[in-house]
Amino acid sequence: MTSIWHRRPDPTLIDQMSKGTIDEHLGIKITDIGDDYITGTMPADARTFQPYGIVHGGANVVLAETLGSIAGAHVIDMTAIRCMGQEVSATHLRPVSSGLVTGTAKPIHLGRRSHVWEIRLTNDQGKLTCIAKLILAIVPN
Repeated sequence: MTSIWHRRPDPTLIDQMSKGTIDEHLGIKITDIGDDYITGTMPADARTFQPYGIVHGGANVVLAETLGSIAGAHVIDMTAIRCMGQEVSATHLRPVSSGLVTGTAKPIHLGRRSHVWEIRLTNDQGKLTCIAKLILAIVPN
């Protein structure tokens, strides 16, 4: 398989860039990069819970948009263009009350003006908990 990356993501650099952001606050970490995907985790804990002791749907959306946006930024030449979130939607399928939420972002469409990413979130047992779609606008700098 041919790699989709213009610049292969570097988890250490991404972690440094996340300092002081919502990603750091929620404990989001990049854990794996393949030729056509990026994977990251978010803890299911007090930072991400809603009042019923399960991961808040908004926290799932933050994880999904983070993974898709990081991936999208590494597919393009950011010296000439940039990507910005245009629309995100999520369907929550199963609650998560402990462990880690793991998300994997894969492209559905990588066009000149937009990207569409699918982000699948799973629990520690590998069961699908949420599926999200992110549309990124690709615009000149």
